[in-house]
Amino acid sequence: MAVDSSIGTPEQLRDPNYTPALHKAVPLGIQHVLAMFVSNVTPAIIVAGAAGFGFGSEAGAQGFPDMKYMIQMSMLFAGIATLFQTIGFGPVGARLPIVQGTSFAFIPIMIPLVAGKGVEALPMLFTGVFVGGLFHATLGTVIGKIRFALPPLVTGLVVTMIGLALVKVGIQYAAGGVPAMNTPEYGSLLNWSAALVVIFVTLGLKFFARGLLSVSAVAVGIVAGYLFALATGMVTFGGIETSWDRAAVLEVPLPFKYGFDFSLAAVVGFCLMAFVSAVETVGDVSGITKGGAGREATDKEIAGATYADGLGTAIAGAFGALPNTSFSQNVGLIAMTGVMSRHVVTIGAIFLILCGLVPKVGAVISTIPIEVLGGGVIVMFGMVVAAGISMLSDVNWNRRNMVIFAIALSVGLGLQLEPKAVQYLPESVQILMTSGLLPAALIAIVLNLILPEELASEATEEVSGGLSGHGLGSLGRD
Repeated sequence: MAVDSSIGTPEQLRDPNYTPALHKAVPLGIQHVLAMFVSNVTPAIIVAGAAGFGFGSEAGAQGFPDMKYMIQMSMLFAGIATLFQTIGFGPVGARLPIVQGTSFAFIPIMIPLVAGKGVEALPMLFTGVFVGGLFHATLGTVIGKIRFALPPLVTGLVVTMIGLALVKVGIQYAAGGVPAMNTPEYGSLLNWSAALVVIFVTLGLKFFARGLLSVSAVAVGIVAGYLFALATGMVTFGGIETSWDRAAVLEVPLPFKYGFDFSLAAVVGFCLMAFVSAVETVGDVSGITKGGAGREATDKEIAGATYADGLGTAIAGAFGALPNTSFSQNVGLIAMTGVMSRHVVTIGAIFLILCGLVPKVGAVISTIPIEVLGGGVIVMFGMVVAAGISMLSDVNWNRRNMVIFAIALSVGLGLQLEPKAVQYLPESVQILMTSGLLPAALIAIVLNLILPEELASEATEEVSGGLSGHGLGSLGRD
C-alpha cells in the first residue's frame, strides 16, 4: 500500500502517538494482522506435529483439541504481547508500532524437547517457555551492554541456522507429513500440487501485486491452496464437527492448564535462545524508528521492547502458548505504508485477541491440510535463510571471521544431521546439542570474543582456496 497523504501530514505519519481516522486505522491494523497471521500460528502446528498429535498422526484425533488450543493461544497472546509494546506500562513496552508473534527461532529447540512424546511433553515445554520468558525480560536491563557479543557474524549465522533447521520440515509437510506416518500418499503428485499452488500464488502476488495483496501474499496463497485441496478432496473434517459443535462462543484460557514440569534442558534452551530473540527485537525496533520516523531508537525504547518481549513470552507460556518475538515483516510494512502510529497496531492486536478467544477460529485453521501448510512454510523458512544470508553480507570476510563461521556451522549443522554422535551424553545435554542452533551460536560467540583481531589482517587464501573475502557485503552487494 503506497503512502496515502490523506491519512495525515508527514509529521503526523512519523509520530507513534498519532491516531488516523478510524475508517483508515482499522484497515491498516487488519493489514498488519494479515501480514503475520500464517507465520504466527505455524509454529504451534509444527510443534504439535513433532510431538505426535498433529496432522495425520495416530494420536491426532485425541490430540486435536490440544493443537486447536495451542493455535488459539498463539493468536491471543500475540495480541496481548503486542499491546505490551504499543500501550505499555511502567518500563515495559517501546510505545512503538511493534507487532509481536510466535517465534520461529525457538522451533529447533522445541522439536527435540517434544519429539514423539505427545501431550505429555507440554508441561515441560510450557514451563520452559515461562521461565525462559522471565529470563528474557531481565535482559532489558543489560541489552545495551551485551550487543557487542552479538555482531552480524553471530546473529547472521544463528538466523541462517534457524532456517536450515526448518527447511526439512517444509519439504516433509509439502510431501504429506513426515515419513514416520508411513502414508502411501507421501510424496505423491497430488500432495505436491497443493503445495505448489500455494508457492506459485504467493510468488505471483508478492512480485506482481501491490498493497494489501502483496503484503498478505502468503496468507492468500494458503487460501488458494486450501480451495485447491477442498476441490480435490484433500480436506478432511474428522473430529472437527464434534469440536465445532461443542466449542463455546468464547473460551477463557486457564493458567498452567497442562501443569508445571521443570526440565533443565528446556529451561537452559529457552534462556539461551532469549539472547538471540532479544537481539532480533533490537534490530526490529531500530528498523521501525529508521523506516518510519527517520531516527535511531532510544535506549529506553530498546529496553522497553525487550521487557515486553520477555514478559509477553512468560505470560504466553503460563497459558499454553509458545515464545513471542517482534515480527520483522511488519517492520517492512511500516516502512512501506509510512504510517508510524502505534494505535494502528493496537487495533490489529485487539483483532488477534478476539480471534484467540473464539475456539471456532482455531478449529477452522486446524482443517488446513498439511500439504497446503507445507507450501507456505517452504516460502517462509526459505526467507529465514535468506534473511540470515543478508545479515552475513555485512560481515568482513577475513580469515578470522571465516574460521569462526566455518567451525560453528560445521559443528552445529553436523550435530543436527547426526544426533547419535552425542548419544552417550546426558539426555538434557543431548537435546541442547542436537538442536544444532545452540552449539553453533555458543561456538560463534566464544570464538568471536577470544580470537585475536590480528587474524583479521592476514591473508585468507589458505582457508578459502583462494576465494578470499572482498570486504563488507561481499556476498550480497554489487
